[in-house]
Amino acid sequence: MQKPAKFWEKSSGEDVKCVLCPRECNISPENVGYCRARKNIEGELYTLVYGESTSANPDPIEKKPLYHFYPGSRVFSMSTAGCNFECKHCQNWSLSQASVEEIDTEFIEPEEAIERTKKTNCQGIAYTYGEPVIWFEYALDVAKLASEEGLYNVFVTNGYMNLDGWKELKPYLDAMNVDVKAFSDKFYKTICGGASVKPVLETCEWAVDNGIHLEITNLIIPEENDSPEEIRKLCQWIAQDLHPRVPIHFSRFRPMYKMVDKSSTLVSALERALEIAKDEGLEHIYVGNVPGHEADNTYCPECGELLITRHGFSVAKYNLKDHQCPSCGAEINVIGEYKPSSSRFPF
Repeated sequence: MQKPAKFWEKSSGEDVKCVLCPRECNISPENVGYCRARKNIEGELYTLVYGESTSANPDPIEKKPLYHFYPGSRVFSMSTAGCNFECKHCQNWSLSQASVEEIDTEFIEPEEAIERTKKTNCQGIAYTYGEPVIWFEYALDVAKLASEEGLYNVFVTNGYMNLDGWKELKPYLDAMNVDVKAFSDKFYKTICGGASVKPVLETCEWAVDNGIHLEITNLIIPEENDSPEEIRKLCQWIAQDLHPRVPIHFSRFRPMYKMVDKSSTLVSALERALEIAKDEGLEHIYVGNVPGHEADNTYCPECGELLITRHGFSVAKYNLKDHQCPSCGAEINVIGEYKPSSSRFPF
């Protein structure tokens, strides 16, 4: 559905400049921006994806991944087509690299999204799978309604949005998982389609400064972003510019899209990243895409007590009381109460 877009300005003639994300595309009439989701129609910018959903299903919150936010809860997950990145390793490339005209979508009014969330016994909504930044107008409208109904809102995002957008979302945004793909501009320019790391880091810093629960994912790709030096710089930035309590998920790469010639990440490489993170004082470090790994669980950063045991995307055991370690009493960075689900999500 076409609707007037936010965050744009007139350029020369009938051209418009989109200022939603740092790409700031200059778009001539009848053309779309880099993301394929925003179009210049007669000198005005419109979103093409309002309410157009490529997926709308309940998930465990742990799948996002968010391990320290309403553990065990169900979240209604929605996505659309397009993206403001073109990552060579994208696992959802059939959605992210398509326009809304090229794939099947279902139109869902904001009010219907809320009703589906309630009917599926979900505690909140996640804007996920694709890039929610390019779905801004719709996500904002849904998030407002969700907040009014006592539901939480979660963005699973590349973080590539100008701060004015985040500021408008702030009253309704409860948590974010930001995919910090690397700690170098080179990676963002060569692997992500000419992007830059700085706006992503600024998004994370803004989230922490404004009380938005933040977790970070870093997909480690062999020979691309896996050097100990780069991982150490990432961890130092988290410890110094964010907070040592911000959880980080080091995730295993598997060959995908334009990187099918790459090998999967060795588990030992993920464990090396984990040790570097520990050395830099990070408190909650996870290894992702390695089923059954002990670093998929949550431990007390003070005494090492096992606090949350996970099997797949399910919480098998929750050993916190009032957000404190039962052994030493340390306060643990977990937002919201444990929500044991009647449905298990093993995959």
